[in-house]
Formats: sequence, C-alpha cells, structure tokens
Amino acid sequence: MNNAKCSILNQIPRRRKRIIQCVYVVGFMDLFGVSMIIPLLSHHVKALGASPTVAGLVGSTYGILQLFSSTIVGSWSDVVGRRYSMLTCLLLSALGYGLLGMSTSISLFVLARIPVGLFKHSLSICRALLSDLVSEAERPLVMGHFNAASSVGFILGPVVGGYLTEHEGGFYTSSFTCAAIFLLNTGLVWLLPWSDALTPRANANYNSRASKASCHVNDNHVTSTQQNSSHGNSNNHTIASGPAVTESGAPETNQRVWSWDLDWGEVSLLQPAWRQLSSVGSKIRTVASSDMWDLFLVRLLMAIAIMLYYSNFSLAMEERFMLKPKATGYLISYSSTLGALAGCLVGPVTKLYGNDMPALLLHSTVLTCCLILLYAMAPSVWHVLLSSTFFAISTTIGRTCITDLELQKGGAHASGTLIGAGQSVTAVGRVLAPLLSGLAQEFSPCGPPSLGVGLALAAVALLLVRVPKWDGRCKRKEAKLDKTHRE
Repeated sequence: MNNAKCSILNQIPRRRKRIIQCVYVVGFMDLFGVSMIIPLLSHHVKALGASPTVAGLVGSTYGILQLFSSTIVGSWSDVVGRRYSMLTCLLLSALGYGLLGMSTSISLFVLARIPVGLFKHSLSICRALLSDLVSEAERPLVMGHFNAASSVGFILGPVVGGYLTEHEGGFYTSSFTCAAIFLLNTGLVWLLPWSDALTPRANANYNSRASKASCHVNDNHVTSTQQNSSHGNSNNHTIASGPAVTESGAPETNQRVWSWDLDWGEVSLLQPAWRQLSSVGSKIRTVASSDMWDLFLVRLLMAIAIMLYYSNFSLAMEERFMLKPKATGYLISYSSTLGALAGCLVGPVTKLYGNDMPALLLHSTVLTCCLILLYAMAPSVWHVLLSSTFFAISTTIGRTCITDLELQKGGAHASGTLIGAGQSVTAVGRVLAPLLSGLAQEFSPCGPPSLGVGLALAAVALLLVRVPKWDGRCKRKEAKLDKTHRE
C-alpha cells in the first residue's frame, strides 16, 4: 500500500532510470529530425518535375513499406534484442535521409525512401524497450512521458526546417542535418548503459500483474514464455540455472523478470538468417492467432476517425469560418502543444482510474467521439477551439491506453511484435483515411469529421460489448489462480 502511494518514478531503480531518460532523448531527437523533412517533401518532389499523380504515388511509398515492415521489424527486435535492432534501424534510416540529401531526380528520391520506409521503426523499438524496463503499473506513466518528449520534437522540427529552407539548398541541408541527428542517436544508443538492463529486475508489482495481466494473456503466451525461459537458461543468459519451484507450486522464475533479452535477444544477431526469420514468423503467428482482433479493430477505427478530423482541417476552417491559413496554423500548433503536454497527464489519470485501462480506454473513446461531433457541428471558431483543446488530451490518453492493453493481452515477451502490429494497423488507417476523406468532401466540408463520428461510435459500441467480456475473463482467471494457490 505504501508503494502505491509513492511516486511511480521513484520506484524505478536509479540505473534503469538513466536508460529511460536516454530513451526520452532518442525519441525527441528522432521526431525532431523527421519533422524537419516532412513539410518539405511534397515541394521537393514537385521541384524535381513530378506530376501530381507521380508525386502522390511517390508519397505513398513510405506508408506502404511501413505497413508491411512494422510488424516484421518489431518482431525481429524481440528475437535479436532491442540494442542491435535499434542500432540497425537508426543507421539505415540515417542512410536513407543522407540519400535524400543527394536526390536530384525522382528515381533517387524513391530510392532514398526505401530504407526509411523499411527501417524507420526506432520509436516503436523505443516503446518496446520501455515496456521491458518497467512494470505494468509504471508503464502508462513512462509511455506518456516518452510520447510527450517525442511530440515536443515534432513541434520544434518544422520551425528549424522552415528556417533552413529559406537559404539556398535548404532541403538538402535539412536532409543532411536529419541524417546527422540519426547518426547522433545511433551513438547515444550504442553508449547506453545496457549492462544495467541486464541485471534482474525484481517485480514489486507481481501480485497485481498476476491478477490483471494474466487475465488477458492467452495459452500461447504461457507456452511461449516457458519456452523462452528454458531457452534463455540453456544459453546461460540469466543468472538462475533453472526454474525453482516454490511452496505454492509456481515456478520461482515467475517472481522475477529478467531483462537479458534487451541486449542479446532470444537469437544472436550472428545466427543464420533462416533461424532469425523462423523466430520472427513464430512470434507473428502467435500474435495473429491470439484473441486481440477487438483491440486492433478499435485502433483502426479510431485512427481513421482522428485522421478524418485533421484531413481537411485548414480548408474547412476557411470555407466554414473564413479563417486565414495563418490563424489555422496557430490553432493546429496550439492543439499539438496540448497533445505533447497531455502525455504528462497519462500517469495521474491512470492512477485515478486505479489502472483500469479498459474503462479508461472506453471513456476516452466516448470523449473523442463527442469532440469530433462538436467540431463537425461547430457554429463558431470558439467551439472548434474548445473541441481542439480536449481532443488533443483525449487522443493522447487513448493512444497510450490502446498500446498498454495490447501489451497486457499479448504479453511482455512479444512487446516489439505487438507494438509493430499496432503500427501496421495505424498504417492501414493512413492509407484509407485520405480516400474516405475525399469521398466525404464531395458532399460537405463537414463530411470527413461526420464520417469520423460514425467510425468512433462503432469503436464505442465494440468496446461496450467487449470490455465486460475482458472483465469476466479476468475474474475467471483470478478465481483459477486463487484455487491453484490454495491447493
């Protein structure tokens, strides 16, 4: 009880806290560098002589590659370890942005986007690493702070990128600067105190995790965890020589979480490629066969709804309220800043809900749906300002909740695979949202957010049906655990 009243950050060991703070810096610099480039890409493609159709096709290359590579790279990080997977992604992303700085033709531009589209998953691996380093109770707060740090980088990056483009060869300067930032991130990741992460982490919240997290973990997770534990012991990556049995009949290894796989993974990076691919495929099949379709569907519906909210925001403000682009830009910056600050609210709100993430996800989804409806029916700019204020907060909390629930249901042993799969689902939304937005705008400037309201309502209805089943499953497994301990 006393631990619950203490600050969550103070519960994290000091050595591990150093790694977490360094990961925050990596996330900030990552999005800072990327956001320098994003606003300039379309202008550069047109400057190279591409037609609007070709520019659209070239622009979709990144999204399509991300769609197929997110889950694979995330699973690969589970297999070979966070350190080497993150170093590989950062180096190849730096290569891609360096090539972008030398792109003087459409073909070179497309070539530069390929390594970035395939390996720009450093943020996903950072989230998986944070999930490995902290307990379930600490995870929402740490993830919220990481999202806040990354969002600040995304806000400041366009300012620096815009300043650099005012000079001759500004796009190329921005591209090389971005590549240098990724190289700097590579050095930072290499110098992280990984030896601190290799020490065993006592699970102070074991009882709560046994009663809550196990409610969502399927039989495949239990089998995979046992296999991974025996594999790690056979390769002498852990200190324990084998799973000792306690008086309650439970293996002692369940009382302690080992972080050896952060550095070395389950399979060495030097192992044959077929063995790595086999392990990756096994993890992806485990996630695909798990009962997580509801969470992924909620993620997809809400991702499309949020993208529809922003899809024609500037044009709608001009047509509905005669708002100038400059004023709209201020409004978007205000919303983005609130979204970054909202990351710091995730921890306190989660504590307020008693770590009841399904209830928090349901309520944040309902609030997001209402705010999209308010924006679609707003009679004045002040109503839009009101919706934007709370929309940034509700979506930030909702994204953290959905990620946390995916990790709870899928298990920490496959955090990279789960986060990668979530990013792939979001990438599907990025492909569908522009198409749906274009169709909806044929009817009204309010068409995209109105369609977003419908999709958000579908997500709310799905959660209303599934959340009681999650709770029922939790109670049944709690009763089963209590019976096992009594025996």
